[in-house]
Amino acid sequence: MKALFFSALLTFWAFAPVAAEKSSLTGKWKIHQSVAGNDSEGECELTQAGHDISGNCKTAEGKDAKTTGKVEGTKVAWSFASEYNGTPLTIKYTGTVDTEGKIAGNVHVDPFGVDGDFTAIRAK
Repeated sequence: MKALFFSALLTFWAFAPVAAEKSSLTGKWKIHQSVAGNDSEGECELTQAGHDISGNCKTAEGKDAKTTGKVEGTKVAWSFASEYNGTPLTIKYTGTVDTEGKIAGNVHVDPFGVDGDFTAIRAK
């Protein structure tokens, strides 16, 4: 019985990297956010390498902004610099990836200190 258990456990660990690779966040994401009562749509193109995220997100002005972040299990966080009426700001996303691959969580805008919610789904 113990041998069967250990055999099954070894088989699971042999395929664990394949399962993790399938859940990569690499790709284009459509983002819906609601911050301080204002809804907006955005898009980010993310690349995941291990626990690191890089890529670009579109700013409200339609410019590409360099994005960096981290992934730990189902938890994900990324941010990018932008501006609003000439004032520099940083948009920070923290969320959780669900079993269907959707990301949901909190968006925070510094230095204004406003928060909101976001959901992100893969762009088709």
